[in-house]
Amino acid sequence: MSDGTISWRQLWDETAALHGRPQARWLCEEASGAFGDEFRDVLQRPATERQVAHLDAMLARLLAGEPLQYVLGHWSFRTLDLLVDRRVLIPRPETELVVGAAIEHARALLGRFPDRPLPMADLGTGSGAIGLSLAAELPRGAVEVWLTDVSADALDVARANAAGLGIAGAGVRFGEGSWFAALPSELVGALALVVSNPPYIAHDDPRVEPSVRGWEPAAALFAGPDGLADVRTIAAAAATWLRPNGRLVVEVGSGQGAEAAAILSAAGLGEVEVLPDLAGHDRIATAVRD
Repeated sequence: MSDGTISWRQLWDETAALHGRPQARWLCEEASGAFGDEFRDVLQRPATERQVAHLDAMLARLLAGEPLQYVLGHWSFRTLDLLVDRRVLIPRPETELVVGAAIEHARALLGRFPDRPLPMADLGTGSGAIGLSLAAELPRGAVEVWLTDVSADALDVARANAAGLGIAGAGVRFGEGSWFAALPSELVGALALVVSNPPYIAHDDPRVEPSVRGWEPAAALFAGPDGLADVRTIAAAAATWLRPNGRLVVEVGSGQGAEAAAILSAAGLGEVEVLPDLAGHDRIATAVRD
């Protein structure tokens, strides 16, 4: 693209011809450094050489197949704007529904258990989307949220995102390790809520898009021949780590609801329920430690 006299309105129009108007605006906002209403204020202004170079570099990355979210370097999730890159999964709308269910249960648990802050955990946190949403949306000082991941790189991303919460991040803690092993032993039998978006895709699932398989971290996507290996691991230990009447909320894949429910029941958990996403697909498995 040219520079010097080209305005942001022209750049937006040129980019929209390649990638559609909404995506073009996000790219132009990122390159200009002006977001929301501020971007409209700069539409008639000329872009600098450095800004045009930034936009061209992002367009080249898109042309190479890199997902838009990684190109932008951040993505919105509920009330948060999260740093995202190849170290973590791209936050998805389905997981926003999982968080919604978890927050609903968390509010009920806050009314049931008097201790403050009430300990909760987001296992396999990745970018921190789930756990940081709990910290941001639940009453300040009411919860202590542990964010865990086996990937040190993912935890670095989650820590950066936690820094953006300001005072709401005061109750966030981090643990590196596999599932419950990342948590301190004093939380055994003490957790009021455990939430997780574990890997749930079978290794040979042909429905996985090439951009997902090629760019997102495989360890956060794939879990054995049926995709449920990590759900089994979490379910098997949940009753040990949850307090009586504590709640487990797990994201599962489309069509996995019946199997996931059976896994939770076999692990000795009660009140097992599978909730759909907006498309009617299996998405959220929940259960209670009796």
